[in-house]
Amino acid sequence: MKNYTITVNGNVYDVVVEEGASSGAAVAAPVKKAAPKAAPAAAAPAAAPKASGAAGSVRVEAGAAGKVFKLDTKVGDTVKKGDAVITIEAMKMEIPVVAPQDGTVASIEVNVGDAIEAGALLATLN
Repeated sequence: MKNYTITVNGNVYDVVVEEGASSGAAVAAPVKKAAPKAAPAAAAPAAAPKASGAAGSVRVEAGAAGKVFKLDTKVGDTVKKGDAVITIEAMKMEIPVVAPQDGTVASIEVNVGDAIEAGALLATLN
């Protein structure tokens, strides 16, 4: 069981997330306020990542949990610090995940539609 504090449209909610015994799916239960109900998260299918074969040394990681909405770059593209590499969708918002520094995209580790957790490796740069 884990406790989280979530802010939605300026409203703060404390939630407890526990793993269901039969399905293994995480279920969020409001503690203080009744949060808007969300559809239960479905398990993401295991898809082969699109990689160039050699990962780069600079990691591009998700800042929030969500789904991969769009791949803004492809392996071999040159990016500048702050350029969108991948766009994720979280809570009906499109959130660009940007390059932490100038470089070349060495690998893309996710596919469009993949469910991801905060901190997940999305791509690498050289």
